[in-house]
Amino acid sequence: MTAVLTRRPGLARIRTAGSPLHHLCLAVVVLVTLAAVAAPWLVPHDPNAVDLGSALAAPSAGHPLGVDAAGRDTLSRLLLGARTSLLGPLGVVVFSTVAGVAIGTAAAWRGGRLDTLLSRSTELVFAFPGMLLAILIISVYGEGLLAPVLALAVAYLPYVSRLTRSLVLAERERPYVSAYRVQGHSALQICLRHVLPNIAPVVLAQSTINFGYALMDLAGLSFLGLGVPALTPDWGRMVFDGQTAIQHGYPLSAVLSCAAIVLTVVAFNVVGERWADRVARRDR
Repeated sequence: MTAVLTRRPGLARIRTAGSPLHHLCLAVVVLVTLAAVAAPWLVPHDPNAVDLGSALAAPSAGHPLGVDAAGRDTLSRLLLGARTSLLGPLGVVVFSTVAGVAIGTAAAWRGGRLDTLLSRSTELVFAFPGMLLAILIISVYGEGLLAPVLALAVAYLPYVSRLTRSLVLAERERPYVSAYRVQGHSALQICLRHVLPNIAPVVLAQSTINFGYALMDLAGLSFLGLGVPALTPDWGRMVFDGQTAIQHGYPLSAVLSCAAIVLTVVAFNVVGERWADRVARRDR
């Protein structure tokens, strides 16, 4: 079985088979996802309500995590920011996975000139760093979530495409494919009904890992002021807004949003690695 390609080749594989770490990370993924879905009903205050009179107030019964430099409730912004912080990476992963699987499958199955053309085209994308491409597109189309999501999706596409191509090349040589060809099944039928379901676990494991990295990249863009609009709750934007508070000795808002980013990225990576390990052991 072809190994799952991580976006950072130097990242050490984390062995999590049956470990408490895996269960803890899975719980984090579930909790963050539930918080993002139910955020509008969980927030105790309007996340954009400004109260300069209580700016940088310490945690209290009314504001369990305190307020930021603009007097906005930190807990409300964290909860609602989870929705924005997860929605962007989801768009990146869905687009890059669908397009990458289609390109990789076509290249591997048809071979020849089409394989060469598609492979060289995806390799060209590696010459453009995802963050740089996103900054370029944002500078043209302005701030918002759509532009960076599309830019990063294009940047992540080659990783999925190369992985899919290697998996389909291996599947194409298996006896069951020859048997279906003899029975008169078309190439499209074989790919959709049999080849893609067989490689789906590995692709989904890679996509889970990509989700964490996409979250980190989008948070970095928001920190630079190039992501979501200023009033939109977002974890990366909260770190950016918390810089002034840190200088005045009130780091809570920035620290909590940083912790949310780090914990979520680590959780998705560990869950993705665990999934990849299970697939690899199954196919040995």
